[in-house]
Amino acid sequence: MNSLRTPEHRFENLPDYPFAPQYLDLDGLRMHYVDEGDATADPVLMLHGEPSWSYLYRHMIPVCASAGHRVLAPDLIGFGKSDKPTRIKDYSYAGHLAWLQGFIDQLQLQRITLVCQDWGSLLGLRLLTANVDRFKAVVIGNGFLPSGDHPVPKAFKIWRAFARYSPWFPIGKIINSGCLRNLSPDEVAAYDAPFPSRRFKAGTRAFPQLVPTEHSDPEAANNRAAWQILEQWDQPFLTTFSDKDPIMRGGEKYFQKRVPGASGLPHVILRGGHFLQEDSPQEFAQAVNDLLKSH
Repeated sequence: MNSLRTPEHRFENLPDYPFAPQYLDLDGLRMHYVDEGDATADPVLMLHGEPSWSYLYRHMIPVCASAGHRVLAPDLIGFGKSDKPTRIKDYSYAGHLAWLQGFIDQLQLQRITLVCQDWGSLLGLRLLTANVDRFKAVVIGNGFLPSGDHPVPKAFKIWRAFARYSPWFPIGKIINSGCLRNLSPDEVAAYDAPFPSRRFKAGTRAFPQLVPTEHSDPEAANNRAAWQILEQWDQPFLTTFSDKDPIMRGGEKYFQKRVPGASGLPHVILRGGHFLQEDSPQEFAQAVNDLLKSH
């Protein structure tokens, strides 16, 4: 597997991202992660999705760390400061799960609170159901665990085709289009920073194709098995979806209906587009802190 490593100078002077880089090795690939707060506290694991990186959580990390939590925000392989295999076929749902399993194993994480959105949910919920004894709570916003049993929104079909066929794939502008607020030019550049050229973007191109949208997809079957575990999950499961996400809006109802741990919690609808970490970061982070404080 050939991989690329984004030059460090690409990450100089990023706005609102003062975090010291941390790295670990996963079968010869270097994964970057942020590790802030009390190293002895229970971990809050913030998982980004497509096509972002840990920069997405820059406004949330200090809020949760200042509340006494250890906050971990890895860059998935192919994203951010992590190494980037160069071929789309190098990426798979199972491969990403294996890399994340290696991450929590190497850091020996226990009593994890999962905070997830977009592909962070597809991966994070599967990681949880494979390690139920290592997680204590979930806070999910604008994410799901598709099992091929529901129609795919038209907006997603358009997005998947764009990711696969468009010769132009501007990461920063894509993320800006998924926010209600307009990102500054420096923020757009920060999202572009990990990807100096198209050769670095195989991971971002791959993700939309990996969503199991057909019932016959092998990962759809694995997700159905994961749902059976989630339907027994009685630990806190808080939904924090936003009000203007064209793909995920309303998805919180599935979790509130099917996951026992969601019962009786103060679920919130936040103002925002798909990337609610950009539109309502303080509110999202405070929802995490409030849940952990009350439980």
